[in-house]
Amino acid sequence: MPLVLATTTPGEPEIFASVQGEGPSAGAPCTFIRLSRCNLACVWCDTAYTWHFDGDDRTHRDDKTFERKANQITLEIADVAARIEALGQSRLIITGGEPLLQAGPLAGLLELLPDMTVEVETNGTTTAPARLDIRVDQYNVSPKLAHSGNAAELALIPERLRSYSGDARAFFKFVVATPEDVAEVAELVRAHALPKKRVFLMPEGTQSAVLREREQWLTQCCLDHGFRMTDRLHIHLFGDTRGT
Repeated sequence: MPLVLATTTPGEPEIFASVQGEGPSAGAPCTFIRLSRCNLACVWCDTAYTWHFDGDDRTHRDDKTFERKANQITLEIADVAARIEALGQSRLIITGGEPLLQAGPLAGLLELLPDMTVEVETNGTTTAPARLDIRVDQYNVSPKLAHSGNAAELALIPERLRSYSGDARAFFKFVVATPEDVAEVAELVRAHALPKKRVFLMPEGTQSAVLREREQWLTQCCLDHGFRMTDRLHIHLFGDTRGT
C-alpha cells in the first residue's frame, strides 16, 4: 500500500535529514518524512501545502490554496524506506499533515525500518492501531486550541487526550500566540490530567523575531504553571522553508 507525501518541489517527496526543531528531542539529528492531508484546518498552519488544495474552502489566514499535483506525491513504501535509509540517520520523525490518517501504510513502512527510533507528530484526534503503535517510540501530540479556528468537538476529543495522557511516550506541544491561550492550556491539563512534565508551550510564528518576542512572556507562563517551553529551532536556522 503506498504513502501519500508532501513535496519540496513538484515530484520531489519531502524526505530530508536535519535536526529536530521542537519538543523534547530538539537538536537531535534525524530524518523527516512529511505526509500529505489533514483532518483539521488551522488558520495559522505553516504547512498548508499539505492540505489546503485548490477547491478547499476551509479558512487559512494566507487565503492561498495549492495545486494538488505539484504538492502531493504517492510512493510505494519500499521506495520511501530506501530514501530514508539512504540519509543515514537513526531517528525518524513522521510529520504532516496528520500522519495517522495513513496508519496502515505507515505500519508497513516501519516494519521495513526496524532499527529506527520513531517519533510521530500528531494533532491528537486519533490513535495508532496496534500494528503501528508497537513501532512508535515517541508521540509528539499537538492538540489545537481555539485560536487555531478548529471546532473543539473536532480538535479536542476527551477520550483521545486521556489516552495519550496515560501513555508515557506522549508529549504535549501547545501552540500559543497570547497569554489567553496559556489559560486554555492550563484548563485542558486540569480537565484531562495531562502530566505537566510532558507539556510544552511553543510560540506560534514563522519569523525569529516573533518567536523571540513571544518567548519573553512565555517564560513567565512556564514558571507560573510548571510547563516546559520549546523553541522552533528550524525557523531560526532556515526560515519558513520546506525540507528543513
